Amino acid sequence: MGKFTGFLDYPRIAGTYRPVEERIGHYREFTVAPDEETLRQQGARCMDCGIPYCHAIGCPLYNLIPEWNDAIYKGDWREALVRLEATNNLPEITGRICPAPCETSCTLSINGAPVTIKQIELAIIERGFKKGWVVPRPPRIETGRRVAVVGSGPAGLAAAQQLRRAGHTVTLFEQSEKAGGLLRYGIPDFKLEKWVIDRRIEQMRAEGVRFETNVVIGEDISARYLKKTFDVILLALGAGEPRDLQVPGRGLEGIHFAGDYLTQSNRCIAGEIGDHERRISAKDKTVLVIGGGDTGSDCVGTANRQGARKIYQFEIMPKPLEWKEAFNPNWPFWPTILRTSSSHEEGCERDWNILTKQFTGKDIRVEEGHFARVEWQPQSDGKPSKMVELSGSGFTLKIDLVLLAMGFLHVRHNKLLEDLEVTFDSRSNIAYNDQYATSSPVVFTAGDAGMGASLVVRSIFQGREAAKAIDNYFLRSPDP
Repeated sequence: MGKFTGFLDYPRIAGTYRPVEERIGHYREFTVAPDEETLRQQGARCMDCGIPYCHAIGCPLYNLIPEWNDAIYKGDWREALVRLEATNNLPEITGRICPAPCETSCTLSINGAPVTIKQIELAIIERGFKKGWVVPRPPRIETGRRVAVVGSGPAGLAAAQQLRRAGHTVTLFEQSEKAGGLLRYGIPDFKLEKWVIDRRIEQMRAEGVRFETNVVIGEDISARYLKKTFDVILLALGAGEPRDLQVPGRGLEGIHFAGDYLTQSNRCIAGEIGDHERRISAKDKTVLVIGGGDTGSDCVGTANRQGARKIYQFEIMPKPLEWKEAFNPNWPFWPTILRTSSSHEEGCERDWNILTKQFTGKDIRVEEGHFARVEWQPQSDGKPSKMVELSGSGFTLKIDLVLLAMGFLHVRHNKLLEDLEVTFDSRSNIAYNDQYATSSPVVFTAGDAGMGASLVVRSIFQGREAAKAIDNYFLRSPDP
């Protein structure tokens, strides 16, 4: 694949960012993509490695990565798009927000810089849209089977498109004003502008997918009605229950879940918020983000754009290994190393091994956080490391806004799930079998609702696999 000596002839060249002072003044995307010749050279770096670990281990979608790279090197962009669309319904999304485990498992990562797989993927799909190659693909035959997909995140969108292309009548329900789920409301525009989602939704509408937004199943429409109207229900609700921080002072004003903060920011940018709605703003405030993951990073970037005076980000876990080399220290697996996002580069003071003990404030508003340093001590019996607070390490911090970005626990347990009588696994996710079927007849699930919070590529994969399982279910079932 690619040029036999490409990985020796060409260095890795990734996209660059607009200057910090320019990009924090807006919420638009700011990555500057390489030109076509550079992309061709990057495709040429893909070596004929024998076993493509990027495909076999790195990518949950099993994308045909070496095949795209070869096509790009040869200048056959149309063929590259065919290979890309064979496994991925949303490459314009994954090309922007996926953390790219394919690159850490690239064979070149054994001792060098990996192929720029993610940027090549994005270049292929954007070329496809620009050239008019990405077109609606409505079914040739209608099966007469009806499917309700509840939730329009990556799993729901992928499943709905696959089911419709198989000839089934598909209605996708979303409780928010617009479809997209976490992609629209949880990810800032500077990482994923929403016209990208709208463009894909228009394709799906043209294929015949029906979108019903502002509909809360279990309230606006009953689960009983859903079962009577549709042959199958697919729950793609996501993992929306955030991890809370149970410490004294948690109830003070000015302490919010990161998801609420990011959702409101996205709705505000989209013009979905009226003047009557109370805003969560970081303008001129000292902001503390608790949690060191991608959601916390998104909060940092959003707070910078809102005009925060100072931003701190605390993580209770130890600081990861600082790694400056181009190769993967834990190849072919995802390495636990320190990652600095574009949002961190815009301004943020980070710290690790920090335990939050209490919040205090004047009247009902938070004004100060109380913390201590901890260390993680290994245990001899094979149990996880034990957290120990360091004596005399306590300190306080003046803060105006606290954002809790500590991850998500499981799917929200609501009236819909209660009425459908689905069961849950030991982690309170929706329990399902290897055919994505739940304990409730004709009810299936896909994505984070069943597997817990995970990567966008895993959600898309599960959406596609659940669609395949539902299609097989219809083949085994009597005609309607």
